[in-house]
Amino acid sequence: MKSAEIRQQFLKFFESKGHQIVASSSLVPHDDPTLLFTNAGMNQFKDVFLGFDKRPYTRATTSQKCVRAGGKHNDLENVGYTARHHTFFEMLGNFSFGDYFKRDAIKYAWELLTEVYKLPKERLMVTVYAEDDEAFDIWTKEIGVPVDKVVRIGDNKGARYASDNFWMMGDTGPCGPCTEIFYDHGEHIPGGPPGSPDEDGDRFIEIWNNVFMQFNRDEAGVMHPLPKPSVDTGMGLERIAAVLQHVHANYEIDLFQNLIKAAVRETNSKDADGPSLRVLADHIRACSFLIADGVIPGNEGRGFVLRRIIRRAIRHGWKLGVRQPFFHRMVPDLVAEMGEAYPELKAGEARIMDMLKLEEERFFATIEHGMAILDGELAAMAASGSTVFNGETAFKLHDTYGFPLDLTADICREKQFSVDAAAFDAAMARQKEQARAAGKFKMAAQLDYDGPATTFHGYDMLETKGNVLALYKDGAAVNELVEGEMGVVVLDDTPFYAESGGQVGDRGVLQSVHGIFAVEDTQKLQAAVFGHHGVVKTGKITVGNGVSAKVDIAARARTARHHSATHLMHKALREVLGGHVQQKGSLVDPDKTRFDFAHHQPMTEAEIRKVEAIVNAEILANAATEARVMKIDDAQKSGAMMLFGEKYGDEVRVLSIGSSKELCGGTHVERTGDIGLLKIVGESGVAAGVRRVEAVCGDVALAWLAAQQDTLAAVTGALKAQPQEVVAKVNQLVDQARALEKELARLKSKLASSQGDDLAAQAADVKGVKVLAATLEGADVPTLRETMDKLKDKLKSAAIVLAAVDGDKVSLIAGVTSDLTGKVKAGELVNAVAQQVGGKGGGRPDMAQAGGTNPAALPAALASVKGWVEGRV
Repeated sequence: MKSAEIRQQFLKFFESKGHQIVASSSLVPHDDPTLLFTNAGMNQFKDVFLGFDKRPYTRATTSQKCVRAGGKHNDLENVGYTARHHTFFEMLGNFSFGDYFKRDAIKYAWELLTEVYKLPKERLMVTVYAEDDEAFDIWTKEIGVPVDKVVRIGDNKGARYASDNFWMMGDTGPCGPCTEIFYDHGEHIPGGPPGSPDEDGDRFIEIWNNVFMQFNRDEAGVMHPLPKPSVDTGMGLERIAAVLQHVHANYEIDLFQNLIKAAVRETNSKDADGPSLRVLADHIRACSFLIADGVIPGNEGRGFVLRRIIRRAIRHGWKLGVRQPFFHRMVPDLVAEMGEAYPELKAGEARIMDMLKLEEERFFATIEHGMAILDGELAAMAASGSTVFNGETAFKLHDTYGFPLDLTADICREKQFSVDAAAFDAAMARQKEQARAAGKFKMAAQLDYDGPATTFHGYDMLETKGNVLALYKDGAAVNELVEGEMGVVVLDDTPFYAESGGQVGDRGVLQSVHGIFAVEDTQKLQAAVFGHHGVVKTGKITVGNGVSAKVDIAARARTARHHSATHLMHKALREVLGGHVQQKGSLVDPDKTRFDFAHHQPMTEAEIRKVEAIVNAEILANAATEARVMKIDDAQKSGAMMLFGEKYGDEVRVLSIGSSKELCGGTHVERTGDIGLLKIVGESGVAAGVRRVEAVCGDVALAWLAAQQDTLAAVTGALKAQPQEVVAKVNQLVDQARALEKELARLKSKLASSQGDDLAAQAADVKGVKVLAATLEGADVPTLRETMDKLKDKLKSAAIVLAAVDGDKVSLIAGVTSDLTGKVKAGELVNAVAQQVGGKGGGRPDMAQAGGTNPAALPAALASVKGWVEGRV
């Protein structure tokens, strides 16, 4: 029975028992910050079990995508080396939310296993919690399982309810006993039944766990019966497939066999049973599904876990002899296996392949050097008898070559070595401290303020009356600021927006009968206390003064245009590039909007134009903007976009502008038409998997377009062409330049050939070896190389150094014929010469290159070559 059929039969069986088939939730549990990844079928129903959420059904069944590769639930180091550990797996489950309980759950499980899957009853045995007489009686008296096949598992962890057969959601909350079903693989497999001293063997394998949530545990540890006991079950698809396909290891089932074949194909491996191939088959599933669910490789959180898994896969490919990107080519094989059950995999196939290929290219660029260092260290350890890998070296591998600590530990483990994790952590902490100390910008001292909060009026007005509550100069509270002094003013009422959510703070003036204070920036001193940063232009400002607070209207209007356009652009980016686009940072000011977002490759010109067109169509529609304050739950139900990882209060401000609806506390235009025009002026990469667009709006956009026209006019004037002829004219000039470059290269080659003939005659004979050191006038590095090759062919057995000078730059190349590389190394020779001209270099034994900055010393340096070679031959 194929895995796809097993999955389908499970869901259809429980559907026939009145269960709602519920689609798998994302691997990214957006509504549960306590989880790194979805790791169990019950995750999406957690709030239902806790009573915080109510569904239109009381019975559900799922095939849930799960990942255990980070945090508390981490199986990564065992993957590929055991029969049943995976980073990604599918959990089949059936759930009752206060509907049926133990009797039905047990009967359903037994019926499915023995009548639908037709497992022999004599191969099955079960466990129950030692005190759960009800479950024991159901199994033995109603189902008919022999008493000797039902094992009571007691409290074996030093406290009551601390049993493998008693499940708890946490230290407090819903909990209850569970009953597990085991399959006996037969006497030929080592291991004993559950509860025995040999239970860790592979003979008896748990295939299904039924959890009966019947208590609520309070902080005192008292168990209170739940008014609506519930059921939560889980059966790993891979495990039950192994049983039904009559194989022992999960990697032998159809799902994995086809992926292992793909790994064999891409690595040209001769050993189809090796652990590295199992790692690749497992990891392509985890990586592809995580990317499909919006995770992007990065240096923190979920992105870092994904990068670790990818790099672990690449390293196993490296072990198999692969030296170029290969892993991404396994994605179509995975889609063929699982794309029908999980459409998001099929829909994201191209993006998944692109992202994996990009990560492979990055890591392959450094893995060779890193592996050389690691192998050298391991060889030295083996020679010295040491068993602990140096933590400083492990950090260097992490910091310079992208080897996560657990990848280094994985490689060491294969050689029976451990890693000095404490030294690694110390090196990491030291680097962070140095980075902080070297930071160009330092956080200003926290101002000591404990007065009333500031009331913000800036959504509705740009000028208000206010009173000065506090003044600060150089970080210290003062009673007065006088003309020319810089400081911070705290008001009780203000129209000034304090920097937040990517929008810069307002600027403007505070004016009283005593003086004028120019506000250059507005920042939050505390969550509800605004600090107006600036300088006293005339007179003075004193605590207790009443002031007229006026925002710079033009700057605010430009900022609002850019902020509103950012919302529309975010929506358009998701529409054009895909739902994986997530905001990663923004800066909105009067001059531009800068928006960082998750995406794995540069935008094409066509994609940029499409985003612009969508936004400008929204602007032309001139829809009214609406901002509403509502409860966070109501905002979620309304479909407002929220930034994952952001912390929101009980009440939030929901901004609807055009087709966009997001949580936002910023200032905006009244109608989309007020934006005027959006023009994207830049697109670039800022980090792995993060792109940046910069755009301008309104009068700023018009000024940008005018500048572009001026540039075009200057170009047309220089080319003496009409605007429509510019591209053809430039292409013509480029073609001419390339032709001249080719002709120049031909002439240089001819010059090199002629100089080579002349130079060969200048070579000195040293103990039968031809030694030559000379300068080629007007030569570049390619010419030096070409001349070197010709001289080596002509002189047969020789050590040669050629040099060229361009201003203050010295270029050096050393060449040694193959018969001499045992005695004379080109890398050492060129370095000896380079050090004399203010440089250094190195390379292969037969050819090496270097540079220097002291041309005056070159004649003497070249003269030293003969003696240097003579000393070695």
